[in-house]
Amino acid sequence: MATELIGYAIFLPLLGFLINGLIGWKIKSEAIVGTIGSATVGLAFVVACAILVQLLGSPVDDRTHIVELFPWISAGGVSVGFAYQLDQLSIVMMLIVTGVGFLIHVYAIGYMHGDPGFWRFFAYLNLFIFAMLNLIMADNFVLLFLGWEGVGLCSYLLIGFWYDRKFEKGTTGDAAKKAFVVNRIGDFGFLIGMFLIYTTFGTLTFRSVFAQAATFSVGTPIALWIALSLFVGATGKSAQIPLFVWLPDAMAGPTPVSALIHAATMVTAGVYMVARCSVLYALSPVAMTVVAVVGAATAIMAATIGLVQNDIKKVLAYSTVSQLGYMFLALGVGAFAAGIFHVLTHAFFKALLFLGAGAVIHAMHDEQDIQKMGGLRSYLPITSRTFFVAALAIAGIPILSGFFSKDEILWKAFAQGHWALWFVGFLGAGITAFYMFRLFFLTFEGEKRWEPGKHPHEAPRTMTVVLIILAVLSSFGGFLGVPPSLGGSNLIEHWLDPVFEPANEKMALPGHDVETIEYVLMALSVGIALSGIFLARSWYLRKKEMPEQARAKAPGLYKLLLNKYYVDEAYESAVVQPIVKGSEGLLWKRFDIGVIDWLVNGVARATNALSQFIRVAQTGIAETYVFVFLLGVFVIIGLLLAK
Repeated sequence: MATELIGYAIFLPLLGFLINGLIGWKIKSEAIVGTIGSATVGLAFVVACAILVQLLGSPVDDRTHIVELFPWISAGGVSVGFAYQLDQLSIVMMLIVTGVGFLIHVYAIGYMHGDPGFWRFFAYLNLFIFAMLNLIMADNFVLLFLGWEGVGLCSYLLIGFWYDRKFEKGTTGDAAKKAFVVNRIGDFGFLIGMFLIYTTFGTLTFRSVFAQAATFSVGTPIALWIALSLFVGATGKSAQIPLFVWLPDAMAGPTPVSALIHAATMVTAGVYMVARCSVLYALSPVAMTVVAVVGAATAIMAATIGLVQNDIKKVLAYSTVSQLGYMFLALGVGAFAAGIFHVLTHAFFKALLFLGAGAVIHAMHDEQDIQKMGGLRSYLPITSRTFFVAALAIAGIPILSGFFSKDEILWKAFAQGHWALWFVGFLGAGITAFYMFRLFFLTFEGEKRWEPGKHPHEAPRTMTVVLIILAVLSSFGGFLGVPPSLGGSNLIEHWLDPVFEPANEKMALPGHDVETIEYVLMALSVGIALSGIFLARSWYLRKKEMPEQARAKAPGLYKLLLNKYYVDEAYESAVVQPIVKGSEGLLWKRFDIGVIDWLVNGVARATNALSQFIRVAQTGIAETYVFVFLLGVFVIIGLLLAK
């Protein structure tokens, strides 16, 4: 049975980590190190495919399998096994993580060529995949949390991989610490949610928790607090308001890291967790509304910031934050399958965008400012064409993957009466198309703006082959979710529906021609995306004075967007500096120096004073010592006689 191999598949990346981590520095060949790192993930993908085939051949009600490797924790009333849950949701996520992860590993062989830390980089990548697999395959909250913390640790190691390099806000180490600290804030909320789950249900195993939760009434107060606490963790890991600030700075790491974190692994962890807990969220309409509103607000906020960024990876970073917002919007309106479908398509086109950006940076000798690029299409033909496909996909142009998943989210929001949220998502789609093609035109089209001495060249084959594969997936991956209105059967939704059965959404358009409305919304969505593309083409290829004129007309708005709504500055003023000053003024100067040091030094001063008093008796004259000795004897005798 393929399902019995799941433990081996998950531990294969750990084996790659141990080999490269322990003896990789002794292996002189980069090819061997890269092959070990890539093959372990590739084999895990093969096992995932075999499991998928087995599940496809099983009855719908027999597609959930629990594989317990060994008993793990048994303390008091807590009993948790090291066990994995195989079902429709976990296998989709495993295919994404191992499939896209394998392609990123192969790409990294070419990208990291010549780096002195080559072996260390692949060890970290393997550990990252291992942690993510434990997160998505776990059958209980404890093992999920182990993977949750594991990807947080690996993100710290990978973002700060080039720890001696500078970036706009300090060193890469500063960016890594920022990611680590912000995620710990979210993790505190996740822990509170786990504590509430245990005190409410007496267990931390998914099956038991969800079975009991299904008997609760909708609107139960404890469900609200559990759902909101877990969502705090999701806002940290998946970079939503207010904990999104770490993700753009994560660009300080090598580009394969950006692709791995942003496309296939860490940032989707929060989306997966909320989807996995759909039963709990369905019990609290308030929590669902919070998830949807935060997702929509994040989508539009990050999209507007992306309009004016000039760092090629920063544009893609804010694009990721925005697309994650769409995923949470889907989850918040109960369209859990649509949210996971967007996770799938986003993994394809966002990995392609980041790896394409890496090829550009590689060709431009580490230049990342798109204002200093231009005219690269003839120098990087494969990269430019594949990047173009990815840009079309994220813009939502038919028949590419992003069109189907994005429109499914917008349709579900509209059909259930969330018209304000639909409009925000609709507007964000137009903005996304504009800033993505602004990026494309400034990078690959127009005149050459790079500095003399640069000689752009196409990336090596290990990188371009990966770009081509991802371009194919970005083009046709959406066919898994073709809606009935377009002649499809929405395979991905039917596949995932049994997992989300307790939280099935209900349409709010009774008595209307639903199919016609869906066609109209599709047309509007495609129309605004095309408008964004043509506007970007007009501004950045034809009427090049328009961007400057727009900045001149609204300098305040431009400055606001360029400085990312001053969120980092607000946190610096409201949180970071008060903590630093409080630590210096209260903890250091008052408590450490004023209390701790005073006590320690006070003991020394008291000892010194007592010593000064006692030393008076040390005269050095023998007659005095005899006199004191005899006097003591007489005093003791007197005391004894007095009794």
